[in-house]
Parts: sequence; structure tokens; C-alpha cells
Amino acid sequence: MDKKFLTAILVSASLFGISAPISKILVRNIPPVALAGLLYLGTFIGLSIYFLVRKLITNNSYKKEAPLEKKDFIWLAGATLAGGIMAPISMMTGLTFISGFSASLLLNLEGLATAIIAVFFFGENAGKRLWLALICMTIAGVFISWQPTLGNFNIAGPLLIVFAMICWGIDNNLTRNISDKDPIQIAIIKGFVAGIVSLSLGTALGWRMSFNSGILFALLLGALSYGISLVLFIYALKGLGASRTGLFFSFAPFIGAIVSLVILKEWIGWVMFPAIVFMIIGIWLISSEKHLHLHTHKSTIHTHSHTHTDEHHLHKHPETISGQHTHQHTHNEIVHTHPHLPDTHHRHKHPASEEKEDIPK
Repeated sequence: MDKKFLTAILVSASLFGISAPISKILVRNIPPVALAGLLYLGTFIGLSIYFLVRKLITNNSYKKEAPLEKKDFIWLAGATLAGGIMAPISMMTGLTFISGFSASLLLNLEGLATAIIAVFFFGENAGKRLWLALICMTIAGVFISWQPTLGNFNIAGPLLIVFAMICWGIDNNLTRNISDKDPIQIAIIKGFVAGIVSLSLGTALGWRMSFNSGILFALLLGALSYGISLVLFIYALKGLGASRTGLFFSFAPFIGAIVSLVILKEWIGWVMFPAIVFMIIGIWLISSEKHLHLHTHKSTIHTHSHTHTDEHHLHKHPETISGQHTHQHTHNEIVHTHPHLPDTHHRHKHPASEEKEDIPK
């Protein structure tokens, strides 16, 4: 597994993990719908500044990332609706019912939702380790929802958080289809549209913006936990596929839980310990996965960012180009064997016999 993709998704998860406990503080003074809009507006502002600075100081003699095309916007529109509008509004509303600690740990269900959708609706391969990991994450979610001191389950808050995770799971799978395009461009457009829509809804519901420290912190949190995190997540999607990226993203709850304990002084009791154990087992199962078999790459012509250090980009250039670059190129049909994940170049179908085996004998 390529360490740069693994590093990207772990940093992305850490940044997103801090969002739940800090949002729990912000939602006390900012209505949930308005807060969701401010978080994505922060994404737009932060990444727009970065984009402009990068354009001024970098060499633009060749493009490093492929821009969005007309055919990509249907995927981006769906991702923005599900993950930019519906998910954060549901998440912020759920935070008004449960603790930031519980909400942080429930973030692991985004990986579960992403993986299930990827397998059943987008045809990603799922072996025994992936299914065992999903079972572990589900059990962990049940423990987190239980309130042993009250002898019951707090349903309203967890249901809203779970719905948010499903929406983000849909978002992740739709974004996977454009993950070979410029992640900065994707995040900026998503942040602008989602921010404007949610803020408009918040205003229609009676919220009136008055600039203060809470607004500033919300914008900053959005730039970090939704903006930079989203860019790194899209980058990881390109190399790991939706199901694996989603499950590695389950590292986020641990960061959120630690921040909740330190800042909010929240504790849900002994059920935290079995929940964490099942989460660790799930992450280990998927991180140690190995998938190897003979597979065919069909001939295709497309445009995306790439280097010439792998087995899939062997085309020649009329001039010398080193490092990451973008242009339209042709992949000739090739049949070979090597370890791989369902990344941009490995979204082939698997016979039933191969789907049952992750580790070669």
C-alpha cells in the first residue's frame, strides 16, 4: 500500500475528527443549519486563498492536476447535495441531542456506509477482511449508542449522526468517480455551493449573522476540518478506492474522542472500551489487507494527474518531463499480476472465487 495515500487519509481523518467536539461548542450559539453553512463557506474561503497563492508562486508551464470536465459535474452535484448540504445539517442537529464524545466515535460509521455503498452500488471488490472490518465497526457503533447509566439507547441524536454518515458515504462514492481531477477545484466548488445554500436556509429559518469570534472559529474550523481534510480525502480516493479510504477514515473518531475528553470533559462510561477495541480490530483488518491476482486493463484514453514511476504509465513524451503532470494519454491493453487496491486503474470486476480471498495463498 502506497504510504503517501495512507498518510493523506490519516491526516484527513485527524482534521475531520476534531470537527465534532469543536462543533458541539459552536452549536450552542449558532443554529445547526447556519453552522453547517459556515463550515463549508470556510472551506471555500480557505482553499480559494490557497489556490490563488499557489497560482502566483508555482511554475504553470504544465498542469499538475486535471480540471473538471462537463461530464464530471453530475457527480459533483450529487456529492455536494449529499455531503455538502444534507450531511452537515444532520450532523450539527444531531450534536444538539448527544455529547461531542459520542458523536466523535459515531464518525466511524462513515467508513462503514462508504464501504457498503462502494461494494453494492459501485462494484468494488470485498473480501473476508473487509466484511469482518465492517462487522467490527457496526458493533462499535452499537456500544457507543448505549447509555448504560440510563439503561436505554439515546435514539434521536445517534440516528441523525448515522444519517449524516450515510450521506457522506454517498458523497465519498460519487466523488470517487472524479477523484482523478483537481481536488482543490472540487472542494472549492463544493464549499461555495454548500455554504451559500445552507446559510440561505439558516437565514430563512430566522438566523441573523453578526460577525463575532464564533463566526470566525466556524470559518477556520471549516477551512481545516472540511477544506484541507476534503482535499486529502479526494487524493486518497484516487489511490485506495472508496471502501478502503472510508475505513481508514475511521481513524477520525479516536481524534474526536480525545479532543472531547480534553476540551469538553465528556465521558460515556465503560462502553467506550469495547467500542475502541472493535474499532482497532476493524482498522487493523483492512490496513493489513493484501489483494493479488492476474487482471486485465482495457485500452483507454483519459486525462488525469500521473507520474511514470508505476506499471500503468509507460507512454513516451516528445520532451523530458519528470514528476507529477497532467495530459491526455493512452493506456494500451495489458494483462499482469501485482498487489493492488480499487484505485483509479483497478476498478475491474472480480469472479466470485476472487471476491472471497484477500490474501494470496
